[in-house]
Amino acid sequence: MSSTPVLPDGWTLVALASVGSTNDEAARLADSGASEGTVVWAREQTGGRGRRGRRWASPVGNLYSSTIVRPTCSAQRTSELGFVAALAVADIVPAGRAVRLKWPNDVLVDGGKVAGILLESAVGQAGHVDHVVIGIGINVGFAPQLPEMRYPGAALGGTVEAALEKLTQAIATRLAEWRREGFETVRAAWLAKAGPLGLEVDVRLGEELVRGRFAGLDREGALLLETSAGPRKIVSGELLGRAA
Repeated sequence: MSSTPVLPDGWTLVALASVGSTNDEAARLADSGASEGTVVWAREQTGGRGRRGRRWASPVGNLYSSTIVRPTCSAQRTSELGFVAALAVADIVPAGRAVRLKWPNDVLVDGGKVAGILLESAVGQAGHVDHVVIGIGINVGFAPQLPEMRYPGAALGGTVEAALEKLTQAIATRLAEWRREGFETVRAAWLAKAGPLGLEVDVRLGEELVRGRFAGLDREGALLLETSAGPRKIVSGELLGRAA
């Protein structure tokens, strides 16, 4: 593997030794007009973050990258790209290892969390998206074990360069699929790798804890639960149980 990863045709690599956040750097480049397919890759992040403001440990040895996407869609549809990204990560997991996707965008391998995904978007006039930054951190060389983690860490193995090459190609392929066939195809592929339907899960909604059986995703990517009080749709929350 060469020291400089090869990206899909037309994509651009911005390689950095260290950065506060690849997402922040990608957003800055996007605001300056950088094209779709610009990928910011750093050997380490000093201020990496995950969903809900959590710290994402980012020492040298794992993959930290952020990809600029310029979708022609409404702001309401940007969450679909989280499922696109999760599938791309799942696509690069070595054969023979158990992959499970957890709503909304975690990737588990052999029961351990292997990746974190953080989408950040900028909305322009008329509610249409100017750009979306898809930030993905993948444990490649090792798996950090932090006290606040709800799952043990897992690592893919191999080199960071190889993982980046495979990931960018997978993102390009899954993005093309999303644009060509729509979210329904992405949703079906995601559900095929999610926890089994009917598994009991807990979802935290702020201070509220909702318990129910995993009933799939709706056509917009919301989590569907069958609760004791009837069906419930969860648009934003934190899944605590074992499913999806």
